[in-house]
Amino acid sequence: MLAGKHVLLIIGGGIAAFKSLDLIRRLRERGATVTPVLTKAAEEFVTPLSASALAAQKVYRDLFDLTDEAEMGHIELSRAADLVVVAPATADLMAKMAGGHANDLASTLLMATDKRVLVAPAMNVRMWEHPATQRNAATLKSDGILFVGPDEGDMACGEYGPGRMSEPLVIVAAVEDALLDGPLKGKHVLVTSGPTHEPIDPVRYIANRSSGAQGTAIARSLSALGARVTFVTGPADAPPPAGVDVVKVQTAREMLEAVQNALPADAAVFAAAVADWRVTTASDSKIKKGKDGTPSLEFAENPDILATVSQMKKGRPGLVVGFAAETDDVIANATAKRKRKGCDWIVANDVSPSTGIMGGSENAVTVIEEADVEEWPRMSKSQVASRIAARISEALK
Repeated sequence: MLAGKHVLLIIGGGIAAFKSLDLIRRLRERGATVTPVLTKAAEEFVTPLSASALAAQKVYRDLFDLTDEAEMGHIELSRAADLVVVAPATADLMAKMAGGHANDLASTLLMATDKRVLVAPAMNVRMWEHPATQRNAATLKSDGILFVGPDEGDMACGEYGPGRMSEPLVIVAAVEDALLDGPLKGKHVLVTSGPTHEPIDPVRYIANRSSGAQGTAIARSLSALGARVTFVTGPADAPPPAGVDVVKVQTAREMLEAVQNALPADAAVFAAAVADWRVTTASDSKIKKGKDGTPSLEFAENPDILATVSQMKKGRPGLVVGFAAETDDVIANATAKRKRKGCDWIVANDVSPSTGIMGGSENAVTVIEEADVEEWPRMSKSQVASRIAARISEALK
């Protein structure tokens, strides 16, 4: 059952839109709350009044509706649900999703959401089989988008073949699977995030510019796929995601202890920007200016958390993913780091000040494995997280 679950239902403009009204009713029968969003084209097939009456919720239609934005901005609307469902997902909507377009309310919500997305394609058989649609479908699947259908059968245009939208009860079953039995159900994934703070005295510390946004997004995406997530975080700007086990730490040594206490795990993702050094003897009192001039600080190397876990003889996670934040020779340095640490993957990124990535909302990463180097385009950190989570899910099958 779906009691307490909230579904954001985006209805695309196709003849199959009439099935979405029954889908609303079926979802509500199982206890779900459904918030409908209609595209302009969808209004040619179903009315906002019908969708609103069946959902017992307001229908959202216009990106630039000032009243809607005042009541619930589109960013909040995209994240308030537990799952986003697109039914019918037309060829146009799928193309927008694959291309990252955001020129109406539906496509903007799909770009802004940090929740899992389930699409139910519906289109003419030739449109479904067109190479462009197949490329778009492959891109969406690699991004972690879930699919139900399309089915094969007679179409309203008189043709026969794949392209029919799945029946409402089939979509409901896919919604239940997505919300209750994700592909990572039964798996435990450890994620580290944020900076560490290494004290100099009670009021000063050594840190870095990591916001924790990428690690937080990864933990959220893994949890959405059904994983039990232990989230070990330093003092980050980004608040920890809901639905995960949060362990808050300050220093690198505290983070290592928390990581060791969280094991065993099926996979571990080390996204934290851990300080390499700490002050050997932090002062118990605030260091004052004095006649002796600038104080001298002696440093010690912090424990290498990634290497420690990667090189464990017993209890090593089946998949260990590290991050390499570099400013020069990114691929070469990250490749060397993967070999040196002993992890399975390294997610490398260029954090030079000109990129705006460290502490920003976007990322451009290269995933380095033993036999493969895959460069991803610049995208939001939520999108990067979804792709990493989907890749981890495949690796743990």
